[in-house]
Amino acid sequence: MNGTRREALKFITGAAGVAVLAPLLCGAQDPSQQNPSKTNASGDTNEDPALESKRVKNALEQNQKDIKKNIERLFQLAAELKDEVEKTDATTTLSLVMLRKTEEIEKLARQIREKAKG
Repeated sequence: MNGTRREALKFITGAAGVAVLAPLLCGAQDPSQQNPSKTNASGDTNEDPALESKRVKNALEQNQKDIKKNIERLFQLAAELKDEVEKTDATTTLSLVMLRKTEEIEKLARQIREKAKG
């Protein structure tokens, strides 16, 4: 019985490995060939450079708005945490609300950092 289970497990593991590695071993398709209608004979895209720069500019503007909104939220959370710390005697009790606020602040700070990186 153990031998049968072991052989079945080997087979399943091997099949999963082949399924994952097959695209890598066979070579992935060139991205320009995935949608040939957007490329010309030289392999360049048919998009207008002005349109592309406008799209990039809009994305950067939206990113900037998101960063400002997140920074305002971060400031609000920091103020709430400060109020909570002032209300609570941290030497005797550790407030669960304080821990949740700090975790939320850390998460938001990481999001801001990632957006700022681009």
